[in-house]
Amino acid sequence: MISEKQFEKELDIIISNAVREDVGGGDYSSLACIPESAQGKAKLLVKEDGIIAGVEFAKKIFKYVDVNLHIETLISDGEEVKYGDIIFYVSGSSLSILKAERLVLNAMQRMSAIATKTNKFSQLLEGTKTKILDTRKTTPGIRAIEKCAVKIGGGENHRFALYDMIMLKDNHIDFAGGITKAIKKTKQYLDENLLDLKIIVEARSLEEIKEILKSDGIHRILIDNFNYEDTRKAVALIGDKCQSESSGGITLETARKYAECGVNYISSGALTHSIYNMDLSLKAV
Repeated sequence: MISEKQFEKELDIIISNAVREDVGGGDYSSLACIPESAQGKAKLLVKEDGIIAGVEFAKKIFKYVDVNLHIETLISDGEEVKYGDIIFYVSGSSLSILKAERLVLNAMQRMSAIATKTNKFSQLLEGTKTKILDTRKTTPGIRAIEKCAVKIGGGENHRFALYDMIMLKDNHIDFAGGITKAIKKTKQYLDENLLDLKIIVEARSLEEIKEILKSDGIHRILIDNFNYEDTRKAVALIGDKCQSESSGGITLETARKYAECGVNYISSGALTHSIYNMDLSLKAV
């Protein structure tokens, strides 16, 4: 997994690129009618129940736009919120508040929706040993904030990108000439390039799981699109030899049953690719 320092760098890149994209040469709507010396105050208002996420990220945005903006936080990341709650107040230059407004809302609305959905999965899995994972099925350019939202919602992050973990999926295996060849070539590549990366291998059948288990050094087996019965058999085969992860169309309706099969993890792309933004607004006070 990537380091905290790398993760923070990704967040900084998102902010700088988003401000460039949104502000460009200037916020002419505000500059045209608001004096440069004007001071103001606004509140972030909740208009939908859920789990709030992105408060700390919003602070980074405000400080990037104007270090003199003051934020008074009333509700923190990960807390349950309901209609009418106020998350924070921001005060200072009116022009700076308006410049940051849309980026703060876009980020927090999406992050809160992801955190809310992740929290529903986490609650469903309570009492089992299974943890919910995100995937790389994220919005291009803002992966870091989406994965941050998953953690705020009570989930865990899978690999961040292609460079921080090896994941041998069906196409890798087929192009390489089979599971054993793919694993052997991967280990050789890691050794030759002095890379210390964990290896996950996808299995499409119980026979493939048996073949994977013949190789040492596998961190986790991805049990892909198995039914409940075969998932239980797969978990029994794997035992404590490595970790297990179920994936493939798992929903809120089926997650608990897969967890009860004994897998260590369930991964779901729906945490990030199939959500509707939480309704929030930034209003002058």
